Amino acid sequence: MTAVPVTAFGAVLAEAVELLRGLGRRRAAVPEARTLAAAWAAAHPEARARLVVGLRPGSPLVGYDLLVEHPEGGTVALSASALSASALSASALSASPDGGAPWPAGHSAPWTAGYRAAGYRAAGYLVTVDRVRLRVAEALMLLPRRPYGDRDVHDEIVEQCLLMNETLEDREPLGDDDIRAATEEFRAGHGLRDRASTLAWLAEMSLSGEQFEAFIAGIARRRRFRRRKEAELAPGHLAAHRGDFDRVRALWTTGSQPVDVLRGTGGLLSGLLSCREAVVTVGERWARDLPAPLRHAAPGTPVGPVAYGDGHLAGIVLERRMGRDDPETLAAAGETAFGEWLAGRRRRASIEWHWLCGPG
Repeated sequence: MTAVPVTAFGAVLAEAVELLRGLGRRRAAVPEARTLAAAWAAAHPEARARLVVGLRPGSPLVGYDLLVEHPEGGTVALSASALSASALSASALSASPDGGAPWPAGHSAPWTAGYRAAGYRAAGYLVTVDRVRLRVAEALMLLPRRPYGDRDVHDEIVEQCLLMNETLEDREPLGDDDIRAATEEFRAGHGLRDRASTLAWLAEMSLSGEQFEAFIAGIARRRRFRRRKEAELAPGHLAAHRGDFDRVRALWTTGSQPVDVLRGTGGLLSGLLSCREAVVTVGERWARDLPAPLRHAAPGTPVGPVAYGDGHLAGIVLERRMGRDDPETLAAAGETAFGEWLAGRRRRASIEWHWLCGPG
């Protein structure tokens, strides 16, 4: 394919600017924007133009990047801000090899990098998941204030992006209860105990009240989608996996050495005392949440001692109640089914992490 001459490239950029200036900034205008950009790209095949839509969590506004290939190599990105129809900027982008690590919060400097979703990287963005492109600052706002050890931070970011994709066309009004629940969830996750701490957080993040309301609305829409999807999936999942939702009361021990739970209180205590380390658990669980050797055991049937993890397990099921179609059980089944649905949705998604690339 013949590249567009440099002398004509200025005219191509001028047309690209006019194209971006004319695109609607509301989410509802995105499909039309994609159509207009595709038509423009088809009229300029040498430029290999690609429109990338920037979606701010909870915001009704969008921004656009139009990536245009330079005739002498590299790429020019024309950016239309979501805040202003006339706020356009251009920066030279170059293709970069994969590698490195995701942008850490402390190094989210405004450096120009290639946009990997089309062989390039866009400065300021952390990840693109299907139609959603997330900035570093937005990702930090989404993450609750808790140690990352209990869940991989990358998984949590991708999950939120997947849910954003599912709610892009959601125009259904939110009720007061939706907003209130989303606000409480957000404040609890970020340790904002009262009005003063919330206002301090807004100031720290440089967010206006209107921006915060839009952000909370995004959370509320994702919560509503999840609640409805769980309710939709719950009956079928429960019917197919009813045994996983038996309510089971059991006793079991785990330890470095085998212990027989049926030796009586004295024998059990003696066996536990002979272990370097042991844990005894008595409680009620969903069958799916029990140690695997106990999940399908009949009441009164001893299990083990068997090898389990790095040690041994022995136990006995004291009582088992069959799973029922009650609200509590359906809620648990819906939660599990949604997790499986989300995992499948992730496997089908296009996920592109943008890696930090410093100057020089």
